[in-house]
Amino acid sequence: MKIDITQIQDFEKTINTLHPEKGVVPIGILGYGEISLVFEFKSSTDSIAYKRLPIFDTEKQVKRHVRAYEIYHQILTKIGIEVPSEASYWLKSKDGSIVLYCAQQKIDPQSIGNAIIHHSISQKEIYALLHLIMRQLSKIWFFNKSSRKFQVGIDGQISNWAVRGYNAEDPNISDSTELFYLDTSTPMIRIYGIDAMEPILFLKSAPSFLRWALEALFLDEVVDRYYDFRLVTIDLIANFFKEQKAELIPGLLKLVNNFFLTEVSDLDIEPITYKEVDRYYNGFLGDKQIWVVFQTARRIDRYLQTRMLGKTYNFYLPGEINR
Repeated sequence: MKIDITQIQDFEKTINTLHPEKGVVPIGILGYGEISLVFEFKSSTDSIAYKRLPIFDTEKQVKRHVRAYEIYHQILTKIGIEVPSEASYWLKSKDGSIVLYCAQQKIDPQSIGNAIIHHSISQKEIYALLHLIMRQLSKIWFFNKSSRKFQVGIDGQISNWAVRGYNAEDPNISDSTELFYLDTSTPMIRIYGIDAMEPILFLKSAPSFLRWALEALFLDEVVDRYYDFRLVTIDLIANFFKEQKAELIPGLLKLVNNFFLTEVSDLDIEPITYKEVDRYYNGFLGDKQIWVVFQTARRIDRYLQTRMLGKTYNFYLPGEINR
């Protein structure tokens, strides 16, 4: 996929991380993640979505990440998980930091999983969508079971999947529906047990005053959970609390537990309980509370960096997220 390097360079020179849509180079915001912004250049005729990652300290780090990004894309494709066309470009920002731009074929926002479940599709079709995602995820753990060199991880939450050829005017999800996996800019892959990307990069968007504690206490746990099929599934189901669809969770649990028992019985996965999912998301230091605290701390960090220290704050912060 060909990207406009000059446009990226111009954007980086005049970036406005506080109000990204008001920068000199006009962009259209396609969506916010918990950590980064997905956008397109308004002046471009290409159908390309960009993610900006200002998380690197050295050229060695970013080159390692780009190589991991390429390998991750190749292996996901090899094991039968379809991903959109991709490209990347890195450069030094005006403050001397290294920034990587990950480009991806633009996907219709209405076709992304967390948007679809709020459209006029039936409960049965939502369950069908989850079944399709579980089948895609299982490909990773069957691959991991047979591979000596590579171990693949994934963030399987519903907002990372899109339905190929989705028509919002005539929505239909069935067993023959095909999916794209979108979140490849965090290449979770281990080669002979060594992380292909530096794990510390997971924490680079964390507030500077919390980073050392998070690294000491939680980094291994945060990274390892993406390599555990059961934990990835718990996170996927818990996402329905965030999406205000908690009433679907009992049925989804029945679906995934049956899936573990029948379609992936060789993987020997213990059933998941509602109590586990609820505790994971709503419990003390659960996912919901952690992200609320994390985003509040990031806003404090942005204030300290920009107003008190006169520095550039390199990350986009999402607005209020409904949980």
